[in-house]
Amino acid sequence: MTTPAITVTERDKIVVDGQPLQALERSRLFLYHKPKGLVCTQRDPEGRPTVFAALPPDLPRVMSIGRLDINTEGLLLLTNDGGLARVLEL
Repeated sequence: MTTPAITVTERDKIVVDGQPLQALERSRLFLYHKPKGLVCTQRDPEGRPTVFAALPPDLPRVMSIGRLDINTEGLLLLTNDGGLARVLEL
């Protein structure tokens, strides 16, 4: 590469340190029925069970859109797209 500003198309293969760069995953939105007793955080410093620990292991990395209190059950939106999460939280 001769310049940091280069146009990349879908046909181009990008390699960083000898490893192919993974293609972006499409934005996904999941609906999750959160039961009482789970916190909406990736890791809880108090060791309480989390929504993310209860998700299937084959699910892509996701983040919650908003949150529900530990003693609340209801619909929780999860997404793999941080931009979408920010827009929907506003």
